[in-house]
Amino acid sequence: MTDTDRPSPSSGSRPGPRLAAAWSSLGGDPDLLARVTTVERSGALPARLPVRETARACVGACALAAAELGARRAGPARRGRHPGPGVLAVRVDDGAVAAAFVSERHLLVDGRAPVSFAPLSRFWRTADGWVRTHANYPHHRARLLAALGTSDDPEAVAAVLAGRPAAEVEETVYAAGGLAVALRTPAAWAAHAQAAAVARRPLVERGRLDSAPARVLAPVDRDPLLPAAGLRVLDLTRVVAGPVATRTLALLGADVLRLDPPGLPELPDQHTDTGFGKRSALLDLPAGRDTFEELLAAADVVVTGYRPGALDRLGLGAEALAERRPGVVVAQLSAWGAYGPWAGRRGFDSLVQAATGIAVSEGSAGRPGVLPAQALDHGTGYLLAAAVLRALTEQAEEGGSRFVRLALARTAAWLLEGTAPTRAPGDDRTAAAPGPASASASASASAPGADVGAGGSADDWLAETDSALGRLRYARSPVSFTDGPRDWTRPPGPWGTDPARWGA
Repeated sequence: MTDTDRPSPSSGSRPGPRLAAAWSSLGGDPDLLARVTTVERSGALPARLPVRETARACVGACALAAAELGARRAGPARRGRHPGPGVLAVRVDDGAVAAAFVSERHLLVDGRAPVSFAPLSRFWRTADGWVRTHANYPHHRARLLAALGTSDDPEAVAAVLAGRPAAEVEETVYAAGGLAVALRTPAAWAAHAQAAAVARRPLVERGRLDSAPARVLAPVDRDPLLPAAGLRVLDLTRVVAGPVATRTLALLGADVLRLDPPGLPELPDQHTDTGFGKRSALLDLPAGRDTFEELLAAADVVVTGYRPGALDRLGLGAEALAERRPGVVVAQLSAWGAYGPWAGRRGFDSLVQAATGIAVSEGSAGRPGVLPAQALDHGTGYLLAAAVLRALTEQAEEGGSRFVRLALARTAAWLLEGTAPTRAPGDDRTAAAPGPASASASASASAPGADVGAGGSADDWLAETDSALGRLRYARSPVSFTDGPRDWTRPPGPWGTDPARWGA
């Protein structure tokens, strides 16, 4: 949408300190923050932690980075249209942000709602606390059950876990290649070696890899203004955060080609939700190396979302990619960070919430809670897209291949900044943190999107389209700036059905 879709509401205001912090971490000019106005809605993304403000900041930073790059590339104004002065105006509406941050809950495929979490992906009581498991993918489910030595009956799993310490479950399941994380308070996480490693890094890590010449960006039209038009993005990400980033780059005009290994199917509804604007192909990287190198030779951006080191072993680290494709932007995403003792561990939003103390902070009545959205995934996704856009702008000014790096755990640390630590649910020595009661983990993970409050409904930011997958209802992107795109130009298609080659 553009900032002229609706009259400017009286609630419009200037951005707050969280957007300023995000923009600073991206290396942006602080004077450009004056181009951003926000529409605040008190009912959006209710939580004890500053989820609404953080989500608004992530989207605002992404929209501002898009407007900045768009201003650099904007061609002459068309007849009857006048170019705006400098960077175009950005508008961030809490209603649009809230709808987008639960886009997976708004998705309908021929009227059918998706299933977000599997029965074994949840919190479980242990002998001394709680663990959170993730078993949405069949191979993770099989490894979890093998590590616990039980059937897939939830009651049997609960009985096994109830007799074992949480830390022991965490290590046993991890050793088997599964996913389980012990619930920790913010204070307990702060004392963990991984938290210390994360805290030493900025929210957005950025760097220059070589002295490649400055990028020459062709002019683009303003009807709509597509800042990433003509740029080719190799998408080597899965699940939510990485695909949200590349879905956003596709909205902004990039040719996004997602590559997946043939033997590791994505969850269908998850792929549909994050597949707008992209093409999806299958490629076995070791066996199809020649094909990958051909794609890399014409790529402008490579986005990776696998565990740190997994792609390095295939010669696909940032330095190696820049050596073979000078001028490339390499965007790297992980759960726990590319450093510290947990650098090689798998992770998902729900597990990071449990480990870092977010689930304790949002808990009530002796139970862990969850955020009102997978806010670490979505927020990090928009920050990742913003980091790519800013890297492209910097390349046009200074040259050099670039890398950007983000981690869900670092976004979690940012969300928790300035909050008071609380004890684990069930510890009667302290009351729950003040604030609205959180929904239970299972209910929050599957509930449909609610009204966003303050005069807005989620329906205001939903759209429908036909696709090869059926009739889709979906959440529109919250990234909005003057003359910017209103929607994606193509719906998602079936997973892995496009050829592994660039478009015309």
